[in-house]
Order: sequence, then structure tokens, then C-alpha cells
Amino acid sequence: MNAPTKAVRALAAAVSFLTVVPVARRVALDGADVARGSVLFPVVGAGIGALSGGLVWALGDHVPPLLAAVIGVAAGAAVTGALHLDGLADCADSYGGRTPEDRLRIMRDHTIGTYGGTALLLDLLVRVSALAALAGTSDALLVAAAAGGIGRAGGPLLAAALPYAQTRPGAGEALSAHPSRARAVVAVVVGAVVAVACVGVDAWAVLLVTAVVVPLAGRSASRRLGGVTGDVMGATAELVEIGSLALLVALR
Repeated sequence: MNAPTKAVRALAAAVSFLTVVPVARRVALDGADVARGSVLFPVVGAGIGALSGGLVWALGDHVPPLLAAVIGVAAGAAVTGALHLDGLADCADSYGGRTPEDRLRIMRDHTIGTYGGTALLLDLLVRVSALAALAGTSDALLVAAAAGGIGRAGGPLLAAALPYAQTRPGAGEALSAHPSRARAVVAVVVGAVVAVACVGVDAWAVLLVTAVVVPLAGRSASRRLGGVTGDVMGATAELVEIGSLALLVALR
């Protein structure tokens, strides 16, 4: 397999893993492809953020800022299948468990409890309020792209640092089965480059959020679950992204 083919498969795997775009129907992908594609997670994340922020920019002069932000956030959730939001809700609900086994069982449950519902509500409120503040400006696109890009760098970091905790196959298993600290570092570097390209010197803000949230998420997952899961990776992406959004908007 030549290098260009590997690069195409890696990009296809990243898009397939993070979105509902049906690229896997055209390209046969496996866990190793997803692991290799993890270095491009920030690029795909930035694209998702740009979609949301671009809509807020385009609609901001035609509809109320709040409505523009709701549409933008809804578009981002639609293209990802609300993947990371689901992880955030599951992780929040797991706080109702007393043992690692209980918590993992709760995370596998498809129903959403009070903790999960509250976490989703707060997440969406932060997203909508942050983007509404930038409605009608190009900053909406740039800030959302920077936050979306760096948010997707956390998963590879956690997969490289912690064992896979779930006893059943899950979304995060593809990364955890092929851990690579080198790829994790590259993913962070790519996320940082994307952030600098989008928001310039303010990229320090998203790196600060990442440096705080990812280690805390990893420590919590290790203590409470015995390792990492796909839900933990998704929740971490959400927390890094909304934290970055909030801080970048505050700097505007």
C-alpha cells in the first residue's frame, strides 16, 4: 500500500469515526485505519466547527443571533450524530454508580438520566450563548473551527495513556487497541496549528483548556472506571470544545 493510499484511508477513517458521512461505504476501513486517522481528528473537528460557525456567521445578519446560534449548533450535532454529546451524557450519568462496574454498566445504558440531561443542557447552553455572541461575524466560523479542532485531540491522548475499560466493544476501542503516543502528540500539534491559523495568538486559550481538561478527565476515568472508554473520549472532546469556545469568546 503506497503512502497516498494510506493518507486517503486515514482521512476517510477520521471522517467516518467523527461524523455520519458514509465514507466507510466506499472505503473498507478497520481499527488500524482509525488509529492512523486520529492525527487528522483535529482537521475533521475544525471542519465540523467551521460548519456550525459558518452558519452562525451567514445567518447572523438575517435572523436573531440566538436563532442563528441554535441552527449552527444543531447542524454540528446532526453531522456528528451527536456522538460526543452522547458520551458526555453517559459519563455524567455514571456518577450515579458506586463501583467501576456499575458506572460502566450505566454508561452502556441507552437511557439518559438526570445527570446526563443536565450535562447536555449546560453544554448546549454554553455553545449557543457563545456562538450567539459572535453571530454575523467571521469570528463565529474561526472560533468554532479552532475549538472544534483542538477538542478532537483529547481522544488520542487518552487512548495512548490509559487502558480500555469497557469489557464490550465500543467506539473508543479502535483507538485503544492501537495506542500511540507519537500519534497523540501529532494530533495535539495539528490541533494547535489549526487553532493558530484560525485565531492567531489567542490559540494559547485553547491549549490552556486542553492542558487542564484532558489530564483531569484522564485522572477521573482512571480512578472511577479503571481506564478510558469511547464515552470518556467524547465527553472530553465536548468539555475541551465548550471551554475553548467560552474562553475565546471572552477574549473577543
